[in-house]
Amino acid sequence: MPRFDVTIAGEINLDLILYGVPEELPRERELLANGMILTLGGSSAIFAHNLATLGSRVGFQSRIGDDSFGEIAMQPLQQSGVDVSQVRRTVGATKTGITIIMQRESWRNMVTYSGTIAELSWDDLDFAYLTDSRHFHFSSFYLQTGLRARVPELFKKLKDSGLTVSLDTNDDPDDAWQGGLQEALRYVDIFLPNEREARKIAGTDDLEAAVRKLAAMVPLLVVKMGREGALAQRGSERLTAPPSMRVDAVDAVGAGDSFDAGFLNEYLQRGDLPACLAAGNLAGAFSATRAGGIEAFRDSTHRESFFKEHRTKGKS
Repeated sequence: MPRFDVTIAGEINLDLILYGVPEELPRERELLANGMILTLGGSSAIFAHNLATLGSRVGFQSRIGDDSFGEIAMQPLQQSGVDVSQVRRTVGATKTGITIIMQRESWRNMVTYSGTIAELSWDDLDFAYLTDSRHFHFSSFYLQTGLRARVPELFKKLKDSGLTVSLDTNDDPDDAWQGGLQEALRYVDIFLPNEREARKIAGTDDLEAAVRKLAAMVPLLVVKMGREGALAQRGSERLTAPPSMRVDAVDAVGAGDSFDAGFLNEYLQRGDLPACLAAGNLAGAFSATRAGGIEAFRDSTHRESFFKEHRTKGKS
């Protein structure tokens, strides 16, 4: 049996989330927020943490800086059970990355200092470690600039070793949506964009056209649609999964990564596609009940109560 259910090569950084920030940011003014949290960030790290709390065995390769931000980021990953033995510290001027999120009622601004996010490279990868797994997941395609050019090669190597592969690109800061993505998708089993990303990648404002185009490129396309749930396209088969519950959302930071964790945790337990979509919706909604991408999952009492309640409702 492989050591891991899922391995990841990706980014670890912190999220500093500010609440109550004015919608307009005038120059040369000191503006006040009415709330904040400093928590684990990075789509790869959020996904890894939340997947581990759901019971999957997770191995993670990454880089952090030799600084206090790196120490802070590592603590919740270790506490969740993610194996971080392959996380390397960068000695030098480059620091652990951070994203400043200015959260409004229904939208947000995000500014990221990439730091070590951009430094993970092919030479950092331990393929014996990555392939000692059933599945490989890759996030933040456009932020991982040190590795991005060789992602198609990485995916092919992992596929040749018998792993299945999933991809969630997240946003492209350049808004170009190129960079070898089409080549990488040749080796992807499960593609997990949100609806905005699906439209951008497909080059159309029509979601239905985007779904048709992307579904022709991968065996399984899963499009996250926030409050509308999710849809999946597998060949000619289409499934839609509206959310089974409404929650009082604190913010949506990490909700998409949490969906990925719920979906893939069920997938690796050989759940059918409706069950995978339901598990993704449940995990994404749960994430939004606390600030940031991992804080809901860190509270084991809250997590167990929420999942028990809503799984029971889903069966009734």
